[in-house]
Amino acid sequence: MVTAAEAVSTFIAGRTLADYQADLMLRSAVERQFEILGEALSRALRADPGLGERLTASRGAIDFRNVVAHEYDALSPATVWDIARHELPALAAEAAAELSRLDAERG
Repeated sequence: MVTAAEAVSTFIAGRTLADYQADLMLRSAVERQFEILGEALSRALRADPGLGERLTASRGAIDFRNVVAHEYDALSPATVWDIARHELPALAAEAAAELSRLDAERG
């Protein structure tokens, strides 16, 4: 999850919505990372159902992954851009904190 979120941040750094809309390869790369992130999160929640309480946007991220994967014809580049710029950073920070917590527990 963290790696996919970091990839999205890297891909869109220094870009504008217009850049994103005009670049099929960039859109494809970002959407693929959202698919990976949502799938990883879904698997993590199956392994640890309590994770959903610690990652506040987990259900939304999984739902968004499903839209990207299955309802791509209705997906607006502006929506993806907005989520990548405004919602993903908080989820990525929570996921990174969760990984740090798990690493500390393992010692």
